[in-house]
Amino acid sequence: MTPKLQLLDSPTVEKVLAEAFDLIENHGVKVAPVAAGLLRAAGARVSDGVAHITETLILGALDSAPREFHLYTRDCQPAVHYGGDDVQFDPGSSCLNILDSETGLPRLAKAVDLAQLVQITEPLSEYAAQSTAMVCSDVPQEIGDFYRLFIVLWYSNKPVVTGAFSGPTLQAMLDLLAADAGGTENLRQKPRAVFDVCPSPPLNWSDFASENMVQLARAGVPAEIVSMPLAGATAPVTLIGSVVQHAAECLSGIVIHQLAGRGAPIVWGGAPAIFDMSSGGTPMGAIETVMLNLACTQIGQHLGLPTHGYMVTTESKCIDAQAGMESATSAALGALAGINMISGAGMLDSLACHSLEKLVIDAEAIASAQRLRRGIEVGFPSFATQMFAEIGSGGDFLKLKETRALFRSEQRFPSAVIHRGEIPEGTIPEDTLSRARTRVRELQDSYVRAAIPATTENALLQVATQVARTAGLKGLPGIEPVPGGG
Repeated sequence: MTPKLQLLDSPTVEKVLAEAFDLIENHGVKVAPVAAGLLRAAGARVSDGVAHITETLILGALDSAPREFHLYTRDCQPAVHYGGDDVQFDPGSSCLNILDSETGLPRLAKAVDLAQLVQITEPLSEYAAQSTAMVCSDVPQEIGDFYRLFIVLWYSNKPVVTGAFSGPTLQAMLDLLAADAGGTENLRQKPRAVFDVCPSPPLNWSDFASENMVQLARAGVPAEIVSMPLAGATAPVTLIGSVVQHAAECLSGIVIHQLAGRGAPIVWGGAPAIFDMSSGGTPMGAIETVMLNLACTQIGQHLGLPTHGYMVTTESKCIDAQAGMESATSAALGALAGINMISGAGMLDSLACHSLEKLVIDAEAIASAQRLRRGIEVGFPSFATQMFAEIGSGGDFLKLKETRALFRSEQRFPSAVIHRGEIPEGTIPEDTLSRARTRVRELQDSYVRAAIPATTENALLQVATQVARTAGLKGLPGIEPVPGGG
């Protein structure tokens, strides 16, 4: 019996969609020229860069958008399922800083830091996918998105949640993925990556966002709409009003996407949040932000679309009780809501900073959330009476064969990050952060890079080296050993 969490009733969902349809058609959505051309050709009215999209066009796009798809590992095994109620997690993406393990202070991330994060994530089964988690300060900005993807592909076999946030970068990233997949058609048939694409709130598909949507659709590579209404600042202050805006941005994006490539895979995703009127910040760990993610997801689920949300994060600037509380709460709630991909683990300070220690702590919260989502198994002929009949009046259930057979499926066994044992008398116990540091070192020491076919490795290096040289980058930061011995 799998528990399910929903915040909105059916009439409210229908009203959200009705208002979103009304916004798109009557208020209109700002679009870039590439999107305006597609919309105008399909019969939409476009005036002064604002598109008024009819219900007929929206319904046609929803009809052609796939209800499910997979992301694949390097060896072409399906590893992430977008669709239905399947729930998976990946680390948060695109932050500038990393929390230094030695000083406990944030600093600009480098390529080697991203490489370490990928290596730590790789063996953790709680993360179904990798992410291009950190902006590398030692890599030229114009190829930053590309290079982050290269590092992930070099050190990992898992699928990847990534994104191109400047127009010229996307084609190089697609070339890199095609080199990894063995060709563009292989990439289309068994994609390894999904690309986040972000409309600008409110209701604006900018040049680079529109270009990315069109290019991804034509390449057949999955796109993940990350709508970011900020309740009270760039969206209505009411939570339900922000849900309407999120729906309007996603629906308009799906129309653009499906006009560019009918049947191309698309995800109803986002990173909605509240604007904190007391601090002027964007509290990604606030319960209202979590509620926005759950409600926005429910609209996508109602339409039968794959879903995404941004959770398992915190406002805390360090790894403390607040970080644990906010991250674990949203992990559990997101799992119960059935969000297909939940991004954000490992992140602190409103998505500004990553932490290797928090990443392994969050893995424990995710494992607990997944266990909660599995619910209580009830498929037994007898729930308890048969075991009582076997044990008699002694009450020693440890010696029953059922106990030995079932305890591993009934109970989750955490890593040493979670302490449950006795503490010797007079011993000062380690705190969670100390245990997480030990876990990080163990994962780093035990990492072994999986073998990549020589043809694939050479193809990756060829694309990466060419792009790096074009940007004036000497060598390949974060790649050890340096290819060619240089």
